[in-house]
Order: sequence, then C-alpha cells, then structure tokens
Amino acid sequence: MKTQTYTGTPGAPPRLTDEPMARIVDRSIGDLLREVREIDDAQVEQILRFSRDHRVRFGEAAISLKLASSGDVLWALSQQFHYPCATEDDAVALSEELVMARDPFSDQAETFRDIRSQLIMGVLSPDQPRRALAVLSPNVGDGKTYFAANLAVAFSQLGARTLLVDADMRTPRQHDIFSVAGRAGLSNILAGRAEADVIHQSSALPSLYVLPVGTLPPNPLELVQRSAFGLLMRELLGKFDHIVVDTPAACHGADARVLAAKCGAGMVIGRRNTTRMDAMQTLISQVSKSEAKLAGVLINEH
Repeated sequence: MKTQTYTGTPGAPPRLTDEPMARIVDRSIGDLLREVREIDDAQVEQILRFSRDHRVRFGEAAISLKLASSGDVLWALSQQFHYPCATEDDAVALSEELVMARDPFSDQAETFRDIRSQLIMGVLSPDQPRRALAVLSPNVGDGKTYFAANLAVAFSQLGARTLLVDADMRTPRQHDIFSVAGRAGLSNILAGRAEADVIHQSSALPSLYVLPVGTLPPNPLELVQRSAFGLLMRELLGKFDHIVVDTPAACHGADARVLAAKCGAGMVIGRRNTTRMDAMQTLISQVSKSEAKLAGVLINEH
C-alpha cells in the first residue's frame, strides 16, 4: 500500500499532509483492459471484429477470445462507473475476507452497502454531529474486524475519503488483512512517538486509508483513555469523510467502551450461534449509557 505522512510535534496529534486525489478519466473498456492485460492494437481490432460479428459486448468478446478474464472485465466496468475494486493482481495482496474489494457484486457485498446506507441516513448523517464509528463485539472471533474492514471499503467506494483505524491493541489484524508494512501506527502516535508514513493509502482503493495499530503496548487501556486519542479523532475527522475504528473485544476489558465514547458512535457485532445473548445485552447497555451513540446491533453469519 502507498503511505501518507504525518507531521507534527511529539505528544500532539500530528497532521496529515493533504495530496490531491487522482481523478478518474472516462476511458473505453479496451483502454482499461490494457492496464491489466498486454493487449496490443491488433488484438483490440480482433476483439472489435468478434464483437461485431457475434453481436456481443467488447468485454464478452475479449473473454471469448481468452484475451481477458471475467475478473479483468469486471474491474474495467467498475472503473468506468467510478466504483473501485481490486484487480486480480491487487487481490493477491488483499485478504479473502475483503469481499467488498474482491467480490463487490456478491450478496455479502450488497449487505454491506445496505448497512452503509442505513448509517449514512442515521447516526452518520450530514445533519448529525461529526462522529467516528467504533465497531465492538463481546468476544474474539465475533467478526468485528471483518465487519470494520469491509464497511470501511464500502464507504471508500462512494469516493469518500475513508480511514480505517486499528485500535485493537490486544489482537490486531487489520495490518494483515490489508498487507500493511511497517511497525509504527496508532500506539506510536498516542505515545508521542509518531513516525512518518503511518497512514497507508490503498493502491487498489484510492479513497481508502489504513492506520495500523503499531507497536503493541503494555498499557493499551491507559493509552486510549488519555486525551490524545480524542484529540487525534477530532484532527482526523477534519481530514476524512468517514472513520471506522476496530476495537478490542469487550472480554479484554474496558478498551472498546472507552474507544466508542471517544469516537462518538458504536456498533455492536455478535456471531450467530456463538455469542451469548447476555454478553451482547451487557455490551449494548454499556454503550447506550456512555457518551457514544449506539449506531446499531448486528448478528454476523460470516
């Protein structure tokens, strides 16, 4: 992944350096396919002839002639309609869990788009105060990391600058899901040891940025309870349209509840036939009584 640079004074929330977003120019399917396949002018003409003779679309002709795969054509179409998703080459570096990037027209992806719409019309509405969204769950393995990652991708596919923050300083996984290199991240910022290149921009999804957890600290709860995390969120909300925060499972302690309160909104995730209902009810009650707005409750079947 590409990186964005943080600059600032030690102990204070560093500032993200703004860079102009790459503009997508409307191009033909043929031009787009040339980006992922070595198709020369003669082969383009061959595809066009096949398309005319058999009365099929350019992409279908390219697949029939084995000059492109269905994945290549799907990617090219998504670019034409300004809907970023991963190419087959990009997908190698992305976890299979990222259904929004790897299989954006699946039933699972449609579910994430529906949830995204409900959030934008609800707790994340432009009419509401600016909030980051913390994703919480009672236990490890409930699916909150999977949910947070795909929801962040879904927001980015609207063309909105989206930041995924891995604040799970107990069992972090976002750096693996997005193949993020480098050891520095959120914990280093909160400890006043910010380094350059801690926010990573996705090459496959240009509106998506990832802030990994960084060095695992011995005192994660104390780090997030300090004022630095709240200051950082306010700083980042001025730079990004949406912020999704992955949190530690509630079974590890109060980290998730503290993070939700500082983010302003929290969504609770449980797993069907696994998560105990009493644990869900306890977490929902705790979030509801905090400064966080309860964005919703989801039972995960993934």
